[in-house]
Amino acid sequence: MSSSPSSTSSVPLNTGVQMPVLGLGTYKLRGPEDVHRAVDAALAAGYRAFDSAAVYKNEADLGRALRELLPKYGLTRQDVFITSKLGPKDQGDKAMEGALHSLSQLDMDYIDLYLIHWPGTQGQLVTDTCNPGNRAQSWAALEELHDKGQLKAIGVSNYTPAHMSELMQTCRIPPAVLQVEFHPRLCQTELRSVCDKYAVCFQAYSSLGKGELVTEPSVTEVAKNCARTPAQVLLRWAVQQHVPVLPKSSNPDRITENAELFDFTLSDADMDRLSALDCGHKYCWDPSEVA
Repeated sequence: MSSSPSSTSSVPLNTGVQMPVLGLGTYKLRGPEDVHRAVDAALAAGYRAFDSAAVYKNEADLGRALRELLPKYGLTRQDVFITSKLGPKDQGDKAMEGALHSLSQLDMDYIDLYLIHWPGTQGQLVTDTCNPGNRAQSWAALEELHDKGQLKAIGVSNYTPAHMSELMQTCRIPPAVLQVEFHPRLCQTELRSVCDKYAVCFQAYSSLGKGELVTEPSVTEVAKNCARTPAQVLLRWAVQQHVPVLPKSSNPDRITENAELFDFTLSDADMDRLSALDCGHKYCWDPSEVA
């Protein structure tokens, strides 16, 4: 029997707050009924973290679902960890407005973790020399809202080592989290080293490689040998390296299944076999060319 992720595993952020290792990703989860169904299944399975973003267009539905469902499970707002992200269209001088809009959409007094979603700016070339200034302006806005207690922790997503170094040289408040694509085909060794250096929590998204890795022979063989699903093996591979994960699904059974990560361990040989798949392959956005 698996234990509740909320009581089993969390990681400390550099703010002193604990962030659950397991969260529900909500990318492509749209509409009040689907969001409500997914949140209900997640809370029942022990999830206590939920990851949204302005560009997902589901912040309002997520906030509403949580207000309706938390009492059902004897929980309050303080029992869950909510992440959202600044849209690339608001990068720069619109960052304050964008972050406040996320708070308004969620209808919450505070957001536990708020990230700059992308190092570039919507409508500008990735090589545009305005990008560094826009990133700095966005970060200053997030720092101000953090000071006011409206954003309990702030961080970034899809930043490269160069973007991280730039931020660490100019920030007043260091990022608490870097959220990036991470799976056996993209082990992100350099980025993880940068995060270790700066005491930034490294968090994974797209742990299943947009679903393609669940049919990878090495993954399916490991899964068969330990009587687990390929998805559970891929998520466990990250969690066993102390990397928080955000599996996304709208299927209640899959949501429950994805939470069953804490009652088994992969052998060193299995971990090495999966890590040997690393080839630097990205299934999602590639931020490496953003100036």
